[in-house]
Amino acid sequence: MGYLEDLQVQINNRDFAKFWQLWEEYCTSDTVDYEEFAGILKAIKNSDFAKQFGQYVETALPIWELVKDPEESYAILRLLVDLQSTNSPKLADITLKHLTERYGSQPSFNDRLRLVGLRTKDNFQGALSNFDLLAHMEKGKFVFHTGGWGAGRIFDISPLREQVGVEFEHIPGKKYFSFSNAFKTLVPLKDDSFLARRYALADELEQEAKANPVAIIKLLLKDLGPKSAAEIKDEMCELVIPEPEWAKWWQAARTKIKKDTMIETPESLKESFKLHKAEVTHEMRLHKAMGKQKGIDELLQTSYSFVRDNPAMLKKEDVKKSIEDKLVAALTDPEISKAQELQILIFLENQFGKTSQSVQKTIQELEDIDQVVENIEIIAFKKRVLTLIREHREDWTKIFLDFLFTPQQGTLREYIVKELNKGETRKLLVVKMKELVENPIIAPEFFVWYFQNILNKETENLPYNDKEGVGVLFESFLILFAALDMRTGYKDLSKKMYTMLSGKRYALVRSMIEGKSIEFIKEFLLLVSKCQSFTDHDQKILRSLAEVVHPSLNPHKNKEKNSHDSHTLWTTADGYTRTKSRMEQISSVETVENAREIEAARALGDLRENAEYKSALEKRSRLQGELRHLSEQIRHARIITHEDISLEEVGIGNVVEVLDPQGNKLHYTILGAWDADADRGILSSQSKLAQAMLGHKAGEKFVFRDEEYKIVSLKSFLK
Repeated sequence: MGYLEDLQVQINNRDFAKFWQLWEEYCTSDTVDYEEFAGILKAIKNSDFAKQFGQYVETALPIWELVKDPEESYAILRLLVDLQSTNSPKLADITLKHLTERYGSQPSFNDRLRLVGLRTKDNFQGALSNFDLLAHMEKGKFVFHTGGWGAGRIFDISPLREQVGVEFEHIPGKKYFSFSNAFKTLVPLKDDSFLARRYALADELEQEAKANPVAIIKLLLKDLGPKSAAEIKDEMCELVIPEPEWAKWWQAARTKIKKDTMIETPESLKESFKLHKAEVTHEMRLHKAMGKQKGIDELLQTSYSFVRDNPAMLKKEDVKKSIEDKLVAALTDPEISKAQELQILIFLENQFGKTSQSVQKTIQELEDIDQVVENIEIIAFKKRVLTLIREHREDWTKIFLDFLFTPQQGTLREYIVKELNKGETRKLLVVKMKELVENPIIAPEFFVWYFQNILNKETENLPYNDKEGVGVLFESFLILFAALDMRTGYKDLSKKMYTMLSGKRYALVRSMIEGKSIEFIKEFLLLVSKCQSFTDHDQKILRSLAEVVHPSLNPHKNKEKNSHDSHTLWTTADGYTRTKSRMEQISSVETVENAREIEAARALGDLRENAEYKSALEKRSRLQGELRHLSEQIRHARIITHEDISLEEVGIGNVVEVLDPQGNKLHYTILGAWDADADRGILSSQSKLAQAMLGHKAGEKFVFRDEEYKIVSLKSFLK
């Protein structure tokens, strides 16, 4: 594939002179690889060079004649005719000859020659592709729209009108194309192709994908070419595998794909999965990968990944010996580092049973061991080295304490903390953690990880794992959160910390400040005010949460009594009963009826064309959303009692007599949102008019919409 890669570089660089020089060199070859030849022509067709190259297409004819397979020869010629712009008699004769061999016996052959431009031969660019499409167009056959409409099925074809009708998966309704427009946008699809099956047999394809994911991925790659993981998701997620199931399905599928000998798995997420023309055994893959390796680190990673993904291959002596010989040879490399040496020795011991005193000896004699451990790339080997240090070095405690904040992997952190948290070394761990808590910026990632472990109570006897200790950690957490605002390189960690604090309606904050002293809460509010990542809305919510714990922190508490509690939903007994009845209606009646509607609609067939099914799903979503909303509200609902109603100032439960600017007397009742009724003068306590009145006493004035009103009297709505 050397020429394909080199020519692609010149296409990307838009350097036609260098491209042409390489092309002329390629055309002098005495052998040809079909995949490379086709790949080059497709790259040209999809580039700015297509029009310019069209004048020189015939330079490819000598090398095209070397393609012996009839189907491959026809495919290359079709690409050349797509690109050509000379309409030369020689190329016309070649094109006509191949069409006659393939389609000459069909009754409509001569008429189709006219349609593709080979009757006059004045303009026959794309003649082979267009003729193939004409021969394919029959009722029930599938096509693909290159303009984004997706796959479609032909429902009507009229040679007389030179028109074809198609229904597409992404566009509603029936669409008609003239043959000339069809040539520009439609591509034939085989009945068993991935796109055709996705359109016509979606449910069947879903079941097969779940039962045999590798087979469907092979079908996709065969029909659509190499695809990255993201591109595979675009083609399959929701259209074949439902969105909620995708992550789990893809994880399982990818594990199986790695072991398949027909699919090449990429090394990075951005690269593509590719389908081989012939089986590539695991042994062949290993030898190919080994051949690419230029250093010991690459050799280790390749060998480890291969053994991890294909453990059964070690039962084959030739494979086992090949890996073992490479690793043993690497040990003699004069440039080998101690980290590399340790990994190889552990690899040989773990996978090949090569027990050696040199591992233990190396561990015992190592200087700068913390740096050596840090340089070990494979996590499993790093963990093994730590266990060996624990077993064979007297200074393991100092090493673990020095290394404590270094690892980024949770498994290594857990192991080190667990070992230090035993016996006499626990005191040293406590001292180390005290240093971190007092200055969390020295190891931000470790601190956040440790705090999460404490919150999850994964280890009961860790330092700071009591109520007081968690409070201390929380203060340090906020200090760290504020400090990271001023530092670069911690964007992801800051985002994670913000999510921890604000998630589930600030659940962490609620639990941390509940029952705390007013001094703690004041310190909390001070720290919050320094956290620039908190929006004004966040600050407002956090202050209100603090005021719930200690109402004395609210300077306007007297004027905000009851009705200003943003977390209480005030209601009458009737309002509460109505809401509970509505929830019961949704959960026990409407949801059950909707489930029957979904099943009935599912039975009608193809879910992508099933309006009843989509409508039923939308209804389910609405019902679930309403039920969640009401459930959340009912948690904060409080029925208004006599004790909640003050006659000294406007608040919840008051009937307020108001004098408007014109001297008219108006009466308003202040209740919760569930009971509000503007026609009856019942206001929600959260409405703007009610908010303007709240806290005022009889005889006082208030302003609403730039007009002055006066409170005349207050009564209780319960009397």
